[in-house]
Amino acid sequence: MRTREQVGLADVQDVYSGAEGDLWELIMGQQIHIGGFPSSMDLCAKAAIAQKGGNAVDLCCCNGAGMRFLLHFCGLDHVTGVDATPIMLERARERCTADNLQDKTTLVEADACATGLPDASMDLVWGEDAWVYVVDKAALIREGTRLLKPGATMAFTDWVEGPEPLTAEEAERFMRFMKFPSLASLDDYKNLMEKEGLEVQHVENTNRYAPCIDLYIRMLTEQLTFDALHIIGYDQALMQTLGAEMQFIKQLADANKIIQGLYVAQKKR
Repeated sequence: MRTREQVGLADVQDVYSGAEGDLWELIMGQQIHIGGFPSSMDLCAKAAIAQKGGNAVDLCCCNGAGMRFLLHFCGLDHVTGVDATPIMLERARERCTADNLQDKTTLVEADACATGLPDASMDLVWGEDAWVYVVDKAALIREGTRLLKPGATMAFTDWVEGPEPLTAEEAERFMRFMKFPSLASLDDYKNLMEKEGLEVQHVENTNRYAPCIDLYIRMLTEQLTFDALHIIGYDQALMQTLGAEMQFIKQLADANKIIQGLYVAQKKR
């Protein structure tokens, strides 16, 4: 597990309260995670949750896209979203209401590691490429396990270090640009879940990361340049800096140093 002590929750809140968060949504869509809808459907299928009903919690729910996905396509009865950024929670609330899902959703402003939700209250703990922003991933997995009913499922994807290790310099640059306080390897999450007594069913590299980074760069350079410039106040120098960092991430992705990991585990009955 790599850590960067200079980054904390306040830095992540700043990202998703301003232009940087808007840029990610511009290039990735409302589902601000690698692979978008196909990725969500894949995770849903591997977690075998479709049409079973029940209650779910989306930890680090951002703008609520994951919540709405679970209700529209996976047959959940109710989804609680937990996030620590007020602007994102307000956006989630507005979008859930626009989808007529206000009676099936609850939004909670809290640290995902200390939600305040009742023990054993959830049939599903869900996350999509958001837990990389959490400082204490052991505490996050512990909290998610606490929320699960016996026999219930934890399912998530996340950005993780790939089979080819980052150099210290690469890790510093990548985590600084992305505002990541810690970065797990593919096995780190597996070990944390097993430590909490979860039965791990899926741990895999989705192989979606590098192709999606290529797509995002093409979108920014071939279609959405003006839109991105508008978000950052038409600052072309900043645009060039952001472009250079995206090319650096592409290099890491092509070298299999950063990947999207997929995880499914079940709490013992």
